[in-house]
Amino acid sequence: MTETDTHLSAGPPQLTRLTFHGPLSEQRAGRLVERLARTGSATVLDIGCGWGELMLRVLEAAPGATGVGIDLKAQDLARGRRAAGERGLAGRVEFAEESATGTTRGPADLVLCVGSSQALTALEPPALLPDALRALRGLVADGGRVLLGEGFWQRRPTEAELANMWPGASATDHHDLGTLLDLAVEAGFRPEWTETADAGEWEEFESAYQADAEVWLADHPDHPLAAQTRERLDRHRAQWMGYRGILGIAYLTLVPVR
Repeated sequence: MTETDTHLSAGPPQLTRLTFHGPLSEQRAGRLVERLARTGSATVLDIGCGWGELMLRVLEAAPGATGVGIDLKAQDLARGRRAAGERGLAGRVEFAEESATGTTRGPADLVLCVGSSQALTALEPPALLPDALRALRGLVADGGRVLLGEGFWQRRPTEAELANMWPGASATDHHDLGTLLDLAVEAGFRPEWTETADAGEWEEFESAYQADAEVWLADHPDHPLAAQTRERLDRHRAQWMGYRGILGIAYLTLVPVR
C-alpha cells in the first residue's frame, strides 16, 4: 500500500478533543478532584473507566494512592496507559480490559462510576440503577466515597421527544433527580454532595464529541468513508437535539453508611 493509499483509507480521527467522556468542565473536575483527594483515599477503583482521566487526576492529587480502571474498550484503555506513562503514574495504576459486572476488585476507598452504572449489572431500566447502586455499595470501603455520574430526566419527556432520542428510548431509562437521590439512600449511601452538569458543559461535550469527524468530513467529502461518517454524525446530532435540555447528568458524591 502506498502512502497515498494509506492516507485515503484512513478514517476520521476520534475523540481527540475530549478530555472527559462526558459533560464535565475543567472547573467542576478540579473541584471534584480536590474534594475527593481530601478523603485520604489510598485505593481508587474506576468502573467503566475509558481512558481514566478523572482517576489519573485523583492519583496526581493523592500521592501514594493507587488505582485500577476497568473497561471493555481496548482503545480507550491504551489511551489511558499512555497518559499514565506520560504523567509518571504508570507504576500506580492498572488499566484492565474486563467486565465490571460481578467484579471482585473492591473494596476500594474511592469508587468512580461516571456514566457507567450499566457496566455493573445485566438488568435493564428501571431495575438497572438500583442493582448498580447495590453493587457500588459492595465495592466501596466503609469511610470511603463513591462518585456517581448518572443521567436523570430534568423533566419527563413526551413520547414525541423520546422518538427523537436514541433508538428505543423510554421514559423508564432514567429517573428524576429526587428519585435518583432516594435510590442512592435506599442502597446504603448518604449524599455528601449533589451537582449537575450545566448547558455549557453539555455543549462543550457534544461539540467535542463530533468535532474531529466533522472537520475531517468537510475536508474529505468524497472519501470512501464519507457517507457512513456523515450518516453517523447527522444521526447523533439529531439525537442530541432530541434530548437537549431534557436529559441531565448528576455528579453525586456518596458516603457509604456503616
